[in-house]
Amino acid sequence: MLTTKGLGKTFKSGVEAVRGVDLHVDEGEIVGFLGPNGAGKTTTMRMLTTLLTPTSGSATVAGHDLLTDPRAIRRRVGYVSQHGGLSPASPAGEELELHAMLYGLPRPAARARVAEVLARLELTGLESTPGAALSGGQQRRFDIAFGLVHDPVLLFLDEPTTGLDPQSRANLWSHVRALREGGTTVFLTTHYLDEADALCDRIVIIDHGVVAAEGTPSQLKSGGRTLDQAFLDITGRSLREEVPA
Repeated sequence: MLTTKGLGKTFKSGVEAVRGVDLHVDEGEIVGFLGPNGAGKTTTMRMLTTLLTPTSGSATVAGHDLLTDPRAIRRRVGYVSQHGGLSPASPAGEELELHAMLYGLPRPAARARVAEVLARLELTGLESTPGAALSGGQQRRFDIAFGLVHDPVLLFLDEPTTGLDPQSRANLWSHVRALREGGTTVFLTTHYLDEADALCDRIVIIDHGVVAAEGTPSQLKSGGRTLDQAFLDITGRSLREEVPA
């Protein structure tokens, strides 16, 4: 579903944010992408979703070349950023329907697709609610609905549960698992080690712009280590110290 070779990004300022990332994600996997702040996680994800152009390397995303066919990639992947994009004043369902139509769905098909996605994420009945009136957990599920409304085969989630209370986080976990069971491949970043441990089939750790380690949660915790201890051994930093408030 996703492969990269030597993927890199150097900004005009001279900052080398990503220095040659090799990745692979198989169809139907949930893969966690972990790293300290500034390690290159979001830059890598923004390249893979065609929002940034790589300065080196190559990638194939959802069957299409990242450099030569970004338009086809955008049609096949969904992306949910750290901060979301839900309008505080507009009815969330109307905004979602417009988003579906921008992907080329006629209005009746867009309306049906929105109803399907909202039911899947337990948001039915909130279509007329403005974004500002939704709870944090509901807003985040609407953010995911925007990423799913065009039926992508690969969904990118950038820190999907940051700022949510424990109950909302657990609820969102169940929806992410359901996506995989429905055939959607998920690539996510997170600062929460319990989240990576609970959700991910594999974890990739990036540090200083390169992949420092990867494996299943069990493999990374070998030798009786916790995931936090493994992360500390690999990067020299504890991810728990960087969890957003």
